[in-house]
Amino acid sequence: MSFDDIKLLLTQKFGDDVITGEERTGLQPALLINPDRIVEVCLELRNNPKTYFDFLSCLTGMDYGLEAGRFGVVYHLSSIPYHLQLTLKISRENDRSEDNLPSFPSVTSVYRTADWHEREAYDLLGIFFEGHPDLRRILLPDDWEGFPLRKDYVAAEYYKGIKVD
Repeated sequence: MSFDDIKLLLTQKFGDDVITGEERTGLQPALLINPDRIVEVCLELRNNPKTYFDFLSCLTGMDYGLEAGRFGVVYHLSSIPYHLQLTLKISRENDRSEDNLPSFPSVTSVYRTADWHEREAYDLLGIFFEGHPDLRRILLPDDWEGFPLRKDYVAAEYYKGIKVD
């Protein structure tokens, strides 16, 4: 099944508003998905016998920078029996305040591997995943302040009396 076949399958199933754009440059083309529909899109791509994307190989949080004021998530799906790969991207504008974390639906109900990846995106970028079963820091201590992979992050000089280099 080609990239265009998958795009057609999704628009026929969910309507034209499910795909907000596409990227055809780079190593692998990507479908830009309406963030509110990501769970149902992943479920369809996993369960449909024509696609059977049975493995979420990677989920990455994105900070598109201060000027863009946008955060996103990139999903790399694989169909092991069909030897296919697909990239999905979602994003939203956000004011970057720690009181208003960027928020997206969790896909842990579709792919169990999303559990760890979503926790990492939360821990390092401050992306909140609605419906995640255990969204808490995974790499940094619970009392760490800020999100180190954000483009505007300023590292503290000290943590618990220890100088941070």
